[in-house]
Amino acid sequence: MTDGPFSATLLPMKQPGPTIRTIPEGDDRERLVCGDCGFVLYDNPKVIVGAVCTWQDRYLLVRRAIEPRLGFWTMPIGYMELGETTEQGALREVWEEAGARAETSGLLSVFSIPEISQVHMIYRAEMVSDEFAPGVESLEAGLFTWDKIPWDHLAYPNVRWSLEYEREVKGCRYFPPRGRPE
Repeated sequence: MTDGPFSATLLPMKQPGPTIRTIPEGDDRERLVCGDCGFVLYDNPKVIVGAVCTWQDRYLLVRRAIEPRLGFWTMPIGYMELGETTEQGALREVWEEAGARAETSGLLSVFSIPEISQVHMIYRAEMVSDEFAPGVESLEAGLFTWDKIPWDHLAYPNVRWSLEYEREVKGCRYFPPRGRPE
């Protein structure tokens, strides 16, 4: 290519970082590897954290303001952030999505969902007051008695599984975390 009094040849830029798909030595699956330094990119499942929050005999739910499942109801739940424990992440999600403060009282459920490469860790939590308000990712937030939960409008199966298990172990101080139903 020529441009005025100077002439230059444009070469394709080499993409930096892990760009070679191969099975690294000692591994058993394909990964992206950097051809320059050998760095291996381990693309692992995402950790999702949330909480079934209660205030007395009512359950805190939020109606999603974002896709996927816009307009459907869920417990406060989302991606765990770097530098936080799973409990801290669950309580952060309660604050961000429902404007509520809560305290965890045990790990309620662990759902391995390999088809979307996620692990969900759901805690049981009690709100410290009845104050709540929808966050930016929520259209609305509400406290529901068991018979008023919008069962036909829940965003995901894990919401139902978690609510049902929380009710099953209500009053129990110790309980094993439940996994994904068959």
